[in-house]
Amino acid sequence: MVLFLGPWSVGKSSMVNYLLGLQDTPYQLYTGAEPTTSEFTVIMHGEKIRTVEGIVMAADSSRSFSPLEKFGQNFLEKLVGIEMPHKLLERVTFVDTPGIIENRKQQERGYPFNDVCQWFIDRADLIFVVFDPTKLDVGLELEMLFRQLKGRESQIRIILNKADSLATQDLMRVYGALFWSLAPLINVTEPPRVYVSSFWPYDYAPDTSRELFKREEISLLEDLNQVIENRLENKIAFIRQHGIRVRIHALLVDRYVQTFKEKMSFFSDPELVFKEIVEDPDKFYIFKSILAKTNVSKFDLPNRDAYRDFFGINPVSSFKQLSAQCSYIGGCLLEKIERAITQELPTLLGSINSGKNPTLSSCEATGCGEKPKNRYRRN
Repeated sequence: MVLFLGPWSVGKSSMVNYLLGLQDTPYQLYTGAEPTTSEFTVIMHGEKIRTVEGIVMAADSSRSFSPLEKFGQNFLEKLVGIEMPHKLLERVTFVDTPGIIENRKQQERGYPFNDVCQWFIDRADLIFVVFDPTKLDVGLELEMLFRQLKGRESQIRIILNKADSLATQDLMRVYGALFWSLAPLINVTEPPRVYVSSFWPYDYAPDTSRELFKREEISLLEDLNQVIENRLENKIAFIRQHGIRVRIHALLVDRYVQTFKEKMSFFSDPELVFKEIVEDPDKFYIFKSILAKTNVSKFDLPNRDAYRDFFGINPVSSFKQLSAQCSYIGGCLLEKIERAITQELPTLLGSINSGKNPTLSSCEATGCGEKPKNRYRRN
């Protein structure tokens, strides 16, 4: 799944039309200078070209969109699917989203826009955040969006679209201004890749950096191809990463429960005892004991304050120790997740890599040959 996000009228729908070669066909996504996309549009593979209503997509259990029903009927009316027999869509699904309008509140949309975006973000393999060089203002809606993208930085690609609408010198200034605007929102050592071009099937404006734009487009197609090729490996690596977090969480909760039981006596007040533990876990070596006894990295440990909130909602008395979660036939839960992290998932990853057929180079895969040429661009 490739997700397109960004402010209104920055060229998200035009970019989808361009990648699929839909421009000037009856099936192109509607585009314009004003905010035109008001729906979440899912473009997917099908035997014939047809439109699928959101209520049908949510009701069809064979599709992966049935969980979207939880966002209400108002949202399902703003969800539409388009099926078409396209070679690229056999390997990827595109999701075009309504543009962010800074002065519009969530309740004005009639459905929880940010929650819906989060649902798609959690399932996307690649996220294109598209900007127009003539309007780079960053407001509250965009700040909220980048907060939702936290932890997904490796999947984000920034697109500075409509780049041929500016002279080269102005474009350089805009490029710097974009990084300056986004720096507080993307707090990572290595910023996301930025592609600078005009992603639509018309020739570039004269007296602009045509060769640069062409190379940027080819790089983006190579990037997209690489993500598709590595999809299974990325999924397995993501599951393993999540498994490591679950294991650390289980070990920490177990340590809290064990410490609570050790400190409790017949005359103790349970609330006061546990409050002392949760307020100052270092006094009871909660986190240090996890590092000492297991192969957990100190950089993977969660924030200590998070467990004050966690146990505020989930009483410590509702948890059993991990040692009590073992059975003769089923084994221990912690051993199962440990085995999955250290043996099963790495073995699965290795088998996929070893069983892979030799792939064409990115240029051969995208048909660019020795002289880079855009197959959709008109001469």
